[in-house]
Amino acid sequence: MSFNILITDDSLSMRAVIRKVITLSGIPVTECFEAANGRQALEILSRNWVDVIISDINMPEMNGMELLKELKQDNLFQEIPVIIVSTEGNRERIEEAERMGARGFLKKPFVPEELRSELYRILGLTEEGMYQDDSESCDF
Repeated sequence: MSFNILITDDSLSMRAVIRKVITLSGIPVTECFEAANGRQALEILSRNWVDVIISDINMPEMNGMELLKELKQDNLFQEIPVIIVSTEGNRERIEEAERMGARGFLKKPFVPEELRSELYRILGLTEEGMYQDDSESCDF
């Protein structure tokens, strides 16, 4: 199984760092899309399937929290997991992001292993990078 990942951050260098971490993590990737803000992320989502979104909070035009709100209101996008990566890391902000649907939160600067670990957890990958299909445990 291979994944489509969307990196949303207004910093070109941060998007490059995240992309490098993804590459070095051994995560099988089909497409790695990049957006400079939430509005561009929604445009990419309107044309492409994405398995996980990694998003900053503070961005021009549409910030990460507004992006979470838009995703939650859209039946097609509301189940896409979002990992927030931000310089804002106070408890209130993390709880707000979780209430709005974020599945993970990393504070910048982060250690590459933290992002790798969050991606593996959210994508259901084993430590060996293999996809864990837990559909057998499903009741229906």
